[in-house]
Parts: sequence; structure tokens; C-alpha cells
Amino acid sequence: MHLGAFIEGQLVCVASVFIDGNRARLRKFATLPEYQGQGVGGAVLSTILNGNILSDQGVENFWCDARESAMSLYKRFGMLPEGQRFYKGDIPYFRMNIQLEQ
Repeated sequence: MHLGAFIEGQLVCVASVFIDGNRARLRKFATLPEYQGQGVGGAVLSTILNGNILSDQGVENFWCDARESAMSLYKRFGMLPEGQRFYKGDIPYFRMNIQLEQ
């Protein structure tokens, strides 16, 4: 599933969620640089986690590979780091995970 946030008709944030059984993975998530830090990405993540999108699909677990620099965003939604830091190229990441209420 793919979600987008538009401001004045311009696509400024995208998220791709892949559902596999009772698990869902946030695979791609990006906000245009000029809109970062303004709550747009948080609003999209809130829609994914707090709306009916995942629960209607029977999803119980939501996870993503998060850039270390963005971990605070995911933590605000109750997601917790899992495992050790790893790298994609020279960028540090952590796997973030949350069990969803049914």
C-alpha cells in the first residue's frame, strides 16, 4: 500500500507499507527536505499506526529499518529499537518495531 501527503496539490511525503500476513513493514518513507521537521511525516506515520489501515488487514506487528538520525520520530509512536546498529552504505540504521493492539 502506498500513501502520500499533499500540500497545495504538491506531493510532499510518501510511505510504502508492505503487508505479509500479520506483519507490516514500512519500506519506503520520505519527505521533501523543505517540508521535513514540520510534522508531515509524523502525520503520515500517525495515519498508518493510529488509523484502521493496519488493523483492518489483521496486522499485529509493524516494523521498519530506520536511519539512526530519525529514531526519535519512530519512538514518539511507541516503536522501539531491536538489535544492533547496522549500516546501509555508510548510513547507520536500527530496526524499529511495535506490537499493535487488536
